[in-house]
Amino acid sequence: MEIARPLYWNIGAIGMINYILALAAILILAYALYDRIRLWRHGKAAIRFDRAAERIKGVVLYVVGHWRVLKDTYPGIMHALIFWGFALLFIGTGLEAFDHYSGLHFLHGTAYITFSFILELAGLAIVLGVLMAAWRRYVTRPPRLDNKPDDLWVLLLLFIVVVTGFIVEAARLAALNVPDNAPWERWSFVGWFLTPLFAGGSQTAILTWHKGIWWVHVVLSYVFIAAIVYTRLLHIITTFISTYTRNLKQAAVNAIEKMEEAETFGVNKLEEFTWVDLMQLDACTRCGRCQDSCPAHLTDKPLNPKQVIQDLKAHLNEMAPVWAQKKTGAAAERPPEVEAKAVSGGVIADDASWSCTTCGACTTQCPVFIEPWPKLIELRRYMALMESRFPAEVQVAFRNMENNSNPWGIGSATRGDWAAELGVKTLAESPDPEYLLYVGCAGSFDDLNKKVSTAVVKILQAAGVSFGILGAEEGCCGDSARKLGNEYLFQMMAQQNIEVMKGYNVKKIITLCPHGYNTLKNEYSQFGGEFAVYHYTEIIAQLIAQRRVTLSKRINRLVAFHDSCYLGRHNGVYNPPRQILRAIPGVKLVEMKRNKERGFCCGAGGGRMWMEEHLGTRINHARIEDVVQTNPQVVGTACPFCYTMLVDGIKEKELQERYRASDIAELVLAAMDKGKA
Repeated sequence: MEIARPLYWNIGAIGMINYILALAAILILAYALYDRIRLWRHGKAAIRFDRAAERIKGVVLYVVGHWRVLKDTYPGIMHALIFWGFALLFIGTGLEAFDHYSGLHFLHGTAYITFSFILELAGLAIVLGVLMAAWRRYVTRPPRLDNKPDDLWVLLLLFIVVVTGFIVEAARLAALNVPDNAPWERWSFVGWFLTPLFAGGSQTAILTWHKGIWWVHVVLSYVFIAAIVYTRLLHIITTFISTYTRNLKQAAVNAIEKMEEAETFGVNKLEEFTWVDLMQLDACTRCGRCQDSCPAHLTDKPLNPKQVIQDLKAHLNEMAPVWAQKKTGAAAERPPEVEAKAVSGGVIADDASWSCTTCGACTTQCPVFIEPWPKLIELRRYMALMESRFPAEVQVAFRNMENNSNPWGIGSATRGDWAAELGVKTLAESPDPEYLLYVGCAGSFDDLNKKVSTAVVKILQAAGVSFGILGAEEGCCGDSARKLGNEYLFQMMAQQNIEVMKGYNVKKIITLCPHGYNTLKNEYSQFGGEFAVYHYTEIIAQLIAQRRVTLSKRINRLVAFHDSCYLGRHNGVYNPPRQILRAIPGVKLVEMKRNKERGFCCGAGGGRMWMEEHLGTRINHARIEDVVQTNPQVVGTACPFCYTMLVDGIKEKELQERYRASDIAELVLAAMDKGKA
């Protein structure tokens, strides 16, 4: 690869022109990037520079190491070849320049041979990566990719820059007539291989070719640098920024601070997003991994997370001249129509916003940690709090939570009735247990899930765990209210719960519902609620490992475990449920094709539990298709929402004779010979 040792790269006028072009390319890049940063800064402040060591580690792991990119094998290898190839060439160019201008001249002998060989490999890696990209984008053409002219232009530019570099190298070797007794030049093996291209030519002719091709190579290299911000190549820069500023508390939605003083809530203008949100619009390369994992998109809802980001980016580009006019005082008497365009309901359709289940698959699969679903929550906040614009079912859920602190609207005084005959003490009766068992709304009011609450209580009692419940003093955790955009209602319920828990000096909490688990663990801390929170599967797995729970009865069942999005993807709890199932005598655990971090949502998250699916096909039906392909006898779950959706899906698909859903706690209780399998 010819980054080094051209015959005349700093000679007279040629060298001067070369330096001027290089400086021009760098200045164009710097100005364009500065202009883009000014756009991002129209967003609100966001603190994303804390925990520097963890952020730097993430950049090394995810950007340099390609940890997420390589999980999708073909495009991962393709991108890694291009990235690592250019990284090595960039380092090599710097070393060559330093060697030349410093006067140290350390690139000779073995050092030069090694240097040359590595750069040849780097150049080949880029060529191979570009060819793989072209094949994928223009031959196999997976549905998630949408081709634009800029995509082809960038690939051609990359290819030509590298290939012309190799040809320049071949011309140099041919012009110098390197004899066979200089074997070190053969380590530049690609250039050496291409020297026959110039066979039979005179040295003068070869030098002419060398000069011409060298100029093509150099000019295109500078075009590459200058074009970075204006093409998809911008992700070379934004990938580092987006990964460094990633949300280290991905499972937590940002709180609206000082709600009493706020004049607006949520987002209806781009300026109401944070600067990180706006930067992420430029970090998106339209790779489509998010749309391939989005349950709403895959069931024909009007939501495509990739398109959400791209539509917002298009609006950002529309707003750029408007903001520039305002800054210079040259704004028109009447503001442009684009300025009046609403984000909520305009740029992004309402049906797209309400289709999101907040499953987190989009952010988990994104190589650069772009966050579509939190942006949709901001749009919901605007609709709910500023315009009271939401589906009719949401109105009912809000009213029920306001009046009875549960979405079912059942009297809050009956919240602990399910435990009346189980001998469970409330904290008011016995205020010093080791754990608070936070039952949640489903476990308290839903008949199906009250059985799960009973099973968990019996298991804890058999193991001698010290715990109590709040009973009527327990309130809704507020997860559905927050995800549906009613931040005011969420904060009210959260603060009430925190006050009660602190009043009893609660330190440790066991939850039954992953939504409550996520909310208490990751979001209550925003309001001073600092607790050690565990999902019941974590506790039961520990009790089994400690032999405090004895599983003596065989449950001869083939069980597939369905990962709850809020237990798995949002909080990384994958192993405890599986450890429990493997410990049950007779149970054979099988995995559905979409499992763990690639697991498929049940459709109830993001407050969708309380909304009808009017569009596309039902998400829980799509999940039941995964069950059919795996063909287990039992679908295990550890989430009340998932349990309900799986039971309903099996019934609606008329598959009750083949499959049934069961909560893990029920299987454990049966294996303890205290319940039905």
